Amino acid sequence: MIQELKLGMAKAGRGLHSLIWSRRAQKAKLMVIGRNVSDGLIAKLVIYFLLTVVAYLYLQPILYMISTMLKPLADMYDPTVRWIPRQATFENIAKAFEGLQYPKALLVTSAIAVSCSIMQVAVCSMTGYALARLAVPLRAVFIALIILTFVIPPQVIIIPLYVIFSKLGLLNTIFVFLVPATLGQGVKSALFILIFMQFFRSQPPSLEEAAKLDGASTFRLFAGIMLPLARSACLVVFLFSFIWYWNLYYEPSMFLTKGFTPLSIRLDMLEEILNPTLLGNTRTIVNPITEGTKMAAAFMIILPPILIFMVLQKWFVSGIERTGIVE
Repeated sequence: MIQELKLGMAKAGRGLHSLIWSRRAQKAKLMVIGRNVSDGLIAKLVIYFLLTVVAYLYLQPILYMISTMLKPLADMYDPTVRWIPRQATFENIAKAFEGLQYPKALLVTSAIAVSCSIMQVAVCSMTGYALARLAVPLRAVFIALIILTFVIPPQVIIIPLYVIFSKLGLLNTIFVFLVPATLGQGVKSALFILIFMQFFRSQPPSLEEAAKLDGASTFRLFAGIMLPLARSACLVVFLFSFIWYWNLYYEPSMFLTKGFTPLSIRLDMLEEILNPTLLGNTRTIVNPITEGTKMAAAFMIILPPILIFMVLQKWFVSGIERTGIVE
């Protein structure tokens, strides 16, 4: 009897032990694989690995800029120095600051980008609302013309624009960008109009019907109801426009040639600004431009947009989702 009891207790102990190990194995399996394929540890490791690779691909040029602009000339020619300089120097940054004439060029670039972006938000939102919600005659024709302005490359119309701006006396002024932006013909204005059209079409008609019953005019309906709802779209359009105007090079190189030059043109003229000393027919290089100086200048140009995006990233991503661009 006692022997049978001992055997029963031993079997119960082995059963309990196997049950504990079975539950532990099941819990480990759930942790590693997950109930769904995307929930497990393996899936998360794969996702983090892919995100790390993508992040490196995007960050590698910026890291290369920072590494190069901090290298002295000796480290530039030393093949053993790759990412971390032996002795960091700020000489390249000082040269780039001087060559770009950074405070003045930054003010010019900011004035162009901010003023034109604000005008594009105002004009494109009104145009997009009119085409989306109002009974505009020949609406399909206007939309086709808007898309056509987006398809035509700027190089095709640059000579007529240059002649027009020259006759109006607008060359080397901010108005060569501000006037087209005010008339809905700024950089990528067609795309911004389509973004606002997509947003306003997605709004329920009951908002307009209730406002019209209260006697609201069309402009009051747009400015008081629809435009506040389109804050996310306005932010997206403003940031896109700001970045495109900030990086603009072709049009400024044609229209802005004297004094009033943005950072993109200053970067192209960097060596000419720092070096030009002519002795007879021989050019003497007084202040040699190295790759470190160019990288420092490029980093100083992209730094303001990076800071702005870091501050507005949350609202920008949310605005992208609400405007329907991802669709």
